[in-house]
Amino acid sequence: MKRLLVAVLLVITACSTPQPEPHAQITQHDPAFQKTFRHEFAEVDGLNIHYVTGGSGTPVVLIHGWPQTWYGWWPIMPALAEHHTVYAIDLPGLGDSTGTPKGYDKATLARYVHALTSKLGLRDASIVGHDLGAAVAFQYASQFPQDTARLGYLDLPLPGPAIDARTYRSLSWHIAFHSQREVPEAIVQDDVRDYLRLFYPQVAYQGSAFGGTSTKSPFADNEIDEYARTYGKALSNGFELYRALDQDVRDTEKALPAQAPTLVMAAEGQAEAIKGTAAPRMTNIVRALDVPKAGHWLVEENPEFVTAELLRFLSS
Repeated sequence: MKRLLVAVLLVITACSTPQPEPHAQITQHDPAFQKTFRHEFAEVDGLNIHYVTGGSGTPVVLIHGWPQTWYGWWPIMPALAEHHTVYAIDLPGLGDSTGTPKGYDKATLARYVHALTSKLGLRDASIVGHDLGAAVAFQYASQFPQDTARLGYLDLPLPGPAIDARTYRSLSWHIAFHSQREVPEAIVQDDVRDYLRLFYPQVAYQGSAFGGTSTKSPFADNEIDEYARTYGKALSNGFELYRALDQDVRDTEKALPAQAPTLVMAAEGQAEAIKGTAAPRMTNIVRALDVPKAGHWLVEENPEFVTAELLRFLSS
């Protein structure tokens, strides 16, 4: 009877222990996060934007791509926060940001990001983007040069003058697939985690996208779980990033050149090609370099190298 009573009390205690909100579960047991960072939300133009911030020093804004969230920057955030105040955001409609933006074209998303940074009182921030988030970062630097100290552009051929939309869709099967209406949702919606689990290795170092045969993923199971959690509830929003490609090309073609000092980083062997697509709209590329032994997932595959190069660039 005594054992039964103890068991009941343990159950009651466990049930009464407050559980973290879903957005905080991935970080609840991470001492590096608890020491320096915090989750925040801000109302911006009718949307609720989730971001993570911490550290001290000049501001650095980190913008993720697909299929990731703010958490895609986590491997390098503690080191950056030793020298800078870091703001890693969830793009509107993605991650744990809620509400429907007016569009998923990168020029519109950049205006939401700027509205957030303005609300936070940030001036002269360094803007760093990866994948489709790099296109958002470019648009931010183009539209708001007075508020852009530096531009970090990571691993994305820039849609625009160098690559039209039709050619861009031919670069990879997933770009063409995600651009279709309704089809990717119909195929993926019941198996979001499996889809992401299989996708990540393809564009990793020596994966099939780079002509290799590796099936090794740079993502741990809990990381895949986190991305599956967020994309599982906003699957279409992620695909809309690709469906905006035609508008992205038009917007890039008419955009003012970004004049902020710019660092380009890309998968091993890809920096010159990426720079070639960026240079027509980024007139102050101070450095373009490959990330050794990294495919598309630069931050996960070689965090030490990416951190060192970013810190050097941000302090120069």
